[in-house]
Amino acid sequence: MAASRQAGVPHPRLPLPEGPDDLVAFQRWLGEAIPMVGTLGITHMARQSDSLAWQLALEPNLNDKGTGFGGALTAQTTLQGWCWVTLWLRERGLARDVVVAEASQRFHAPVTGDYRLICMPCDPKGPDLLDAALRERGKGRIALDQKLYCGDTLCLHATGSYAVLPGA
Repeated sequence: MAASRQAGVPHPRLPLPEGPDDLVAFQRWLGEAIPMVGTLGITHMARQSDSLAWQLALEPNLNDKGTGFGGALTAQTTLQGWCWVTLWLRERGLARDVVVAEASQRFHAPVTGDYRLICMPCDPKGPDLLDAALRERGKGRIALDQKLYCGDTLCLHATGSYAVLPGA
């Protein structure tokens, strides 16, 4: 789809897949809705409780030193937080716009091989607070934590504040 798109032509808004959350279908939709996703090297997505975990290949994210390119890694953390909120909303039957409001990253070690990225709320009460804000004000925010591991080594720690915008 992305290859046939012409420069300057707006990207059509693609609706999320219907039905129960199937992470394979969600990842396929994500690659169509956000074309760069297909180049990020996401090999597997999994959800458990309040966490979203991705397995990623290093090769498409290499820099000139043969390690993970910081720009690609930070894009992945931002996208993963957006996915966390989008999937959380879907569990509740809500289709709302989500945006990243703030993000920060701290690099601890080079990424030298395939890696995993784990996203979860910074505060265990975060999902309940977001739910209450959505019910009371129709919008809300949640702070999420993303940690990137290469083997047992923490290579990158990111945090982001994601806003759920009011419904139309």
